[in-house]
Amino acid sequence: MTELFSKIKEVTELAAISGHEGPVRDYLKRQLEPHVDELVTDGLGGIFGIKHSQVAKAPRIMVAAHMDEVGFMVSEIKADGTLRVVEIGGWNPLSVSSQRFTLLTREGQALPLISGSVPTHLTRGSGGNPSLPAISDIIFDGGFSDKVEAESFGIRPGDTIIPESSAILTANGKNVISKAWDNRYGVLMVSELAQALSKETLANQLYLGANVQEEVGLRGAHAATSKFEPEIFLAVDCSPAGDVFGGQGAIGQGTLLRFFDPGHLLLPQMKDFLLTTAEEAGIKYQYYCGKGGTDAGAAHLMSGGVPSTTIGVCARYIHSHQTLYALDDFLEAQAFLQALVKKLDRSTVDLIKNY
Repeated sequence: MTELFSKIKEVTELAAISGHEGPVRDYLKRQLEPHVDELVTDGLGGIFGIKHSQVAKAPRIMVAAHMDEVGFMVSEIKADGTLRVVEIGGWNPLSVSSQRFTLLTREGQALPLISGSVPTHLTRGSGGNPSLPAISDIIFDGGFSDKVEAESFGIRPGDTIIPESSAILTANGKNVISKAWDNRYGVLMVSELAQALSKETLANQLYLGANVQEEVGLRGAHAATSKFEPEIFLAVDCSPAGDVFGGQGAIGQGTLLRFFDPGHLLLPQMKDFLLTTAEEAGIKYQYYCGKGGTDAGAAHLMSGGVPSTTIGVCARYIHSHQTLYALDDFLEAQAFLQALVKKLDRSTVDLIKNY
């Protein structure tokens, strides 16, 4: 587990919001290159390693994480030197106030920021409880005396703001607390899959890598799927755990069989394939009804229709500075993904596509 935690710490502490995925792309390039036949990027910046097949009519299988995490961009520099922002990806305003962030300038400088909050002292006598703020109204403060000083440090509208957080193990050693498990989970899954299959001869042509800009509308999946035209698409993504809120998705209970979300329905033949493979391989899994979407929702509508699913885990408190998740769930998901990819030959893919 020590080695796995070290890998998680490395990948979750990378700073890369939507549209600015360069650090994660560089990481994936280093991880994939020794284990694939070639590396290819799409026009938006997604990166995929290809393992070519010598099998006639080998099906094209795409395994895709997404590189981006949620964050913010500077929208305005106020006269007093404070900043206002636009959210990149979904944020609950209750998770934003009184947190540390890092602002990255165009020149690559990393500057410390905090998000403001209103001390209780200043709300006394106001005649009521403070209302939930809009993200656009939350003050981001780097301690600059005025706009001129802020600009002298290279700050401009459009600069990116990333949560400042370090990965740690929980006291029982079973779980990790970090930012960005959505979706550095998927990035690490792809990296580990490439290493595990490095010497394997597959009965499919495998495209494994990660898309960009998932958190702002599944944009990278459109570009990658239209470029590579897979016959089966396996998104690899993290979902919110509802266990402590009385809902579905419990950490430590294995990988997810995600049968529904607002943008994607699991096809019967795909569900049969997933269940049969999980049971044959002894995979620990749980059923999951998603409230949000993954890249499978975009991919399944491309190229005339692509049977798709999401190989996922759940984590508590995602889209925040501090997400909590189980190490064992990652291992179950990785074993499941490897078993699925190894089984996807021509006859299996044709069976999944037989409506």
